[in-house]
Amino acid sequence: MAFDLNALRVAVAAHGRVARVVIAEVQGSSPREVGAAMLVWNGGQSGTIGGGALEYQAAQQAFAREGFSRHPLGPELGQCCGGAVMLLTEVFDANRLADLDGETVIARGPGEMPLAVKRLTTCARNQGVDLRPRMVQGWFVEPVAQSTTPLWIWGAGHVGRALVDVLHPIPEIEITWVDTAPNRFPDAIPERVNALPASDPLRVVTHAPENAAHLVLTYSHALDLSLCDALLRQGFGFAGLIGSDTKWARFTSRLRKMGHSDAQISRICCPIGQKSLGKHPQAIAVGVAAQLLSLSTITSGAICPTTSFASTA
Repeated sequence: MAFDLNALRVAVAAHGRVARVVIAEVQGSSPREVGAAMLVWNGGQSGTIGGGALEYQAAQQAFAREGFSRHPLGPELGQCCGGAVMLLTEVFDANRLADLDGETVIARGPGEMPLAVKRLTTCARNQGVDLRPRMVQGWFVEPVAQSTTPLWIWGAGHVGRALVDVLHPIPEIEITWVDTAPNRFPDAIPERVNALPASDPLRVVTHAPENAAHLVLTYSHALDLSLCDALLRQGFGFAGLIGSDTKWARFTSRLRKMGHSDAQISRICCPIGQKSLGKHPQAIAVGVAAQLLSLSTITSGAICPTTSFASTA
C-alpha cells in the first residue's frame, strides 16, 4: 500500500476539501491492513478502510477529528475482529496539497521528527529502498504511490463496470473511474480503483496526466462528444470511444466543426472491443483489455491499431 497522491489531487480538484483516513497501525485482527485508506468529502467518499461500523464512524467524524485516533474493533463498534486500529485523519485543500508536490515519502507525527524517521525517509528517497507504510516512534511514514499507466474510465454503466472488473487486477494499470454521481457506481469498488463522482466530468479532464489512456463510455452521447473534444484539447496517450460506425462518423463531423483536424481526430479509437467476441459488456471489456495490452505503450500517442472492433451503440 502507498499514499495515492494522484487520487487525492483529483478528489480535491473535484470537491475542494477532502479528508484522507488511513490505517496507520494494526493490533490483532483487522479487516484491512496498514496503509489502507479512504477519501471523504461533503456528500461522498471513495476507497475503504474495511467497511462496517469503523468506516462509517471514521467518515462521519473525518472533518471533526484530525490526527491519530485508536479504535478497538469490539462491541463498541459492533465488530468481532478482536483487534484495534490506529487511524490517521488529515484534511486537504489545494494549498495543503501543494506542500506534498515532489514528495516520494511522507512522514508526519507529533513534535520534532525522530532520527530513526529521518534515516528511514532519507534512505527511501536517495537510495530507492523499498518502504512499506509503518509507524516509527510515533510517526507514520508512507511511500507515495508511483504511477504506472494511468487509465481514466469515463462512465460507470454496464460496460464501464465490466472494464473495471477486467482491468483493475493488472498491476501496471492505475484506474480513475469517473461518473456524474455516487449512485452511478457499484457498492463494492476494487481496492486499487479511484472512483470519482463529479457532477461535471469536464471539470476534471485537465487533471488527468497528458500520457493517460482514456475510455469514454458514458450514458450520454452529448457528454461523450464533449469529452472527446476536451481530450483532444488536453492531450492523451490513448483514447477509445464506445460506439457504432454511425456514431463515430457523426462525431468525426462534429469534431471537425469544433476545430479539430482529421489527424487529431484519428487518434481517438472508435469503436472499441473485438467484434468477434460479441457485444456483451464483459466481451467488450475483454476485447478492450487485449487492445490496450497489445500496444507497445499506451502513452506514446498511439492511434487505434488495425483490427476488428465491435459495433456498439
